[in-house]
Amino acid sequence: MHRSMLFTALLLLLGACKMGPDYTRPETPAGDAWRMVPGTTESIANTPWWELFKDVELQKLIRTALEENLDLRVAVANIEEFQAQLMIAKFDLVPSFDYGGHVFGFRNTNTDVFPIPGGGALPSQTGKNGLSISHEQGHAGLKWELDLWGRLRRNIEATRAQLLARMENQRGVIIGLVSSVAQSYFTVRALDLQADIAARTLKVWDEAVKLTRSRYQQGYVSKLDLDRFEAEQAGTRAQLANLQKLVVQAENQLSVLLGRKPMPIPRGLALTDQPMPPAVPAGLPSDLLQRRPDIMKAEQELAGATATIGVAQAVRFPQLALTGAAGGAGLQFSGSSFGPYATFHGAATLTGPLFNATALGYQVKVSEAQTKEALAKYQNAILIAFKEVEDALVAVQKTREQRDAQEAQVAALQSALTLADKRYRGGFASYLDVLTAQRDLFQAELGLASSRQQLLLSVVQLYKALGGGWSPTGPSEAEKPPVSPSGVKGGG
Repeated sequence: MHRSMLFTALLLLLGACKMGPDYTRPETPAGDAWRMVPGTTESIANTPWWELFKDVELQKLIRTALEENLDLRVAVANIEEFQAQLMIAKFDLVPSFDYGGHVFGFRNTNTDVFPIPGGGALPSQTGKNGLSISHEQGHAGLKWELDLWGRLRRNIEATRAQLLARMENQRGVIIGLVSSVAQSYFTVRALDLQADIAARTLKVWDEAVKLTRSRYQQGYVSKLDLDRFEAEQAGTRAQLANLQKLVVQAENQLSVLLGRKPMPIPRGLALTDQPMPPAVPAGLPSDLLQRRPDIMKAEQELAGATATIGVAQAVRFPQLALTGAAGGAGLQFSGSSFGPYATFHGAATLTGPLFNATALGYQVKVSEAQTKEALAKYQNAILIAFKEVEDALVAVQKTREQRDAQEAQVAALQSALTLADKRYRGGFASYLDVLTAQRDLFQAELGLASSRQQLLLSVVQLYKALGGGWSPTGPSEAEKPPVSPSGVKGGG
């Protein structure tokens, strides 16, 4: 009894040993504030997307994309694959069993001897029934590798990290998909607005050409005046055609995100009616490390690479495996029984590298180099994340200022055009004043529409750069079934 307990304790002690370094999070850049705005505990990223985007049609499009997008289905399939890989790795820790058996039967009435399976012969009986022989045999085997150096457990760590990385990748795909649908939708609505501006301006030019042609026929203006008005009319018509083309192409791009063939996209609120949050707090820089899926994915890949060092080191040491087998057989002939009988055996095998030990040492160096590479990628992901947030913050701030200035510009140009048109119709101003005022207003209105679009896009980009309102998945959830595209709801 004492020997058995001592042996069990020894195995547990050896089993607790794991080669290679344990993963610890590297030091990361810290800070309490962003460059453009002070850090606060509030963050726009805590807002679910259905609360940030108030347009009902946009919400429907996002839900459709989360159900039908093919990139998201690929991400879900990757999670399912690595969930199965993790279970396979876990089963390496437990004993494996196999079994087999066969049955053999024969009847002989023509020969004097009868061959016995395995060699030898038995005399046959003459007569009607002859000699009958049956042979049955079966076996069951066991194999159990004792994880003395932690190779199997390090492999489980690496596989679990790969699974978590795929789960973070799925979160990244979802956040990117929500942002892409919103940005594409705002682009469609901006092009709609610009096309409406061009169509409205074209009507103005149509009336101006009609009036100028009449004045030309009456001798009040020259052919040069008429030609210039007609040139502006043709240029606006060409710009309208280009905008209409861009609208269709933007719809086609959005259709791909929805997992559909190209088709018209339903519209909701106009671009000018899209609600904007009064403030866009960015939260604390330290929160970014726990929220951005690309950073967390890179960290899980670093943790997995760290675990593979232990796997490579453990392979260089002997492996101990326990094997055992049990079998039974029965032999019968002419109703007489030989058996049944059973056999049992057990063994312990110790295997280890000999001539390939040097090569295995270089495999450790390969794993260490891969870990250094993963560390550099993790640190680079953090720097890119900080840069994207800072870019989005300055874009929101300065684009808002640009939009306000262009709104004032459009208002001034509308007033100037009204005065120039009245003076031209009354014969107190030249056609050049009207032409210049109308052209300037047209371009300013297009620019204002673009600024409104860019402001919406910059808010979406900030939302994405901050992590999009998605709570990080804890390690305890790594083995849960993945979220299917049809079951995705949104933020935390």
